[in-house]
Amino acid sequence: MNILEIALSQYGVSEISGSNDNQKIISYFNELGYKGLELNEETGWCSAFVNWVAKKSGYSFSGKLNARSWLTVGESIHTPELGDVVVLWRENPVSWKGHVGFYIKETSGFIYVLGGNQRKRVCIQAYPKSQVLEFKKLIKHG
Repeated sequence: MNILEIALSQYGVSEISGSNDNQKIISYFNELGYKGLELNEETGWCSAFVNWVAKKSGYSFSGKLNARSWLTVGESIHTPELGDVVVLWRENPVSWKGHVGFYIKETSGFIYVLGGNQRKRVCIQAYPKSQVLEFKKLIKHG
């Protein structure tokens, strides 16, 4: 399966209200080697999701849980294609906070991103183009 097929296979995976965690979300952390740490759905999991998808599909991945770690992965590009990685800033452009997901499409003012931890689930969400830090083309292994 390609990167988008794997990402879309997770569409709708969502956090569980209350004290229980969705074990599918926990598996994103575990399969990246974060097993046994005190991680749960309250931990930002957008980067864990993108890492999990990239690893499953045989592409380069950051292995880190912060969204901006994706700024060091793959090749920087100006014109993204379906399935490329989008790195966005949160709060302000120089903050350490960010968001990461897969490029779906764009309009004059928005980028549509398939990602995890968007409204507490895997879904497609629009973000203002002004929040884009960088587009990345991942490198296939093997």
